[in-house]
Amino acid sequence: MFSRLIKPQVILNIQQNAKQLSTSSQRSVKVAVCGASGGIGQPLSLLLKESPLVTQLSLYDIVHTPGVAADLSHIETNSKVTGYVGPDQLKDSLKGVQVIIIPAGVPRKPGMTRDDLFNTNASIVRDLIQAAAEVSPKALIGIISNPVNSTVPIAAEVLKKAGVYDPNRLFGVTTLDIVRANTFVGQAKGLDPKAVNVPVVGGHSGVTIIPLISQATPSVSFPKDQLEALTVRIQEAGTEVVKAKAGAGSATLSMAYAGARFAFALCRAINGESNVVECSFVQSSVTEAKYFSTPILLGPNGLQKNLGLGKLSDYENQLLKAAIPELKKNIQKGEDFVNKK
Repeated sequence: MFSRLIKPQVILNIQQNAKQLSTSSQRSVKVAVCGASGGIGQPLSLLLKESPLVTQLSLYDIVHTPGVAADLSHIETNSKVTGYVGPDQLKDSLKGVQVIIIPAGVPRKPGMTRDDLFNTNASIVRDLIQAAAEVSPKALIGIISNPVNSTVPIAAEVLKKAGVYDPNRLFGVTTLDIVRANTFVGQAKGLDPKAVNVPVVGGHSGVTIIPLISQATPSVSFPKDQLEALTVRIQEAGTEVVKAKAGAGSATLSMAYAGARFAFALCRAINGESNVVECSFVQSSVTEAKYFSTPILLGPNGLQKNLGLGKLSDYENQLLKAAIPELKKNIQKGEDFVNKK
């Protein structure tokens, strides 16, 4: 099924495509980045500013955002950039936005798991979503803040309490797992990674990350030992970066690229483009887990159709079986954080 899907164009030939994307039929899309001054937020905001898909860019953080906005505003593209700083300006930063991308939070350091980030990042996501629920309840929300397996349920519970939850408008951004899978498979097979599309399903940490290499486009195969090693590398790629940076941060640049790719997909869908497909961690009935990442078809109002798992190999079924208990635990942790407070 997935072999027939067209891999979305992301950040290719921006200037060449600008004229086409800036036609009169193009809808004005205002995008907010919450956590815009951070290690992910700054390069993410740069990529968004560079795209003609984004006509207004609203940047929020607790420090430095006016400076980041001023810096970006000098770039010769038409999108208007505004910076907001501090809790008093949070709601203003979210007014009138169609897309909210949330990379806010503390990064991983060597030895830290995504669960170690939970208490700090859970509170940050809760407060940001509460503000979004009040001033932009119809926005499409993409959550990057880790642990995604828990922060997406946190966001859902906050939106439910506010009476504005729409499961089709809330997304966990797992795109970096797909980007990594495409890159690693392409490198292993001597293929251009841009021409490779590997669906990655499940969640966004450790064993919950399930690369469906059997469904890769173009079709590829690996001996069992290579397949297992490649799967583990995709699952632990974040740790690979954390170790390589030796305490200086986590995956910021690649995450910014992946976050921009997902944000562009949302913008293209808002503008009515057909066949916009990305994997994302969403409310789901595909498995026993309440939330699960699968390829989804996006439309102007968010999730249009869940494309499901497709046919799994025996090895992938084993990965799925191992992932579900961990996913359930992560999801419950997020729900409990909101409902027990």
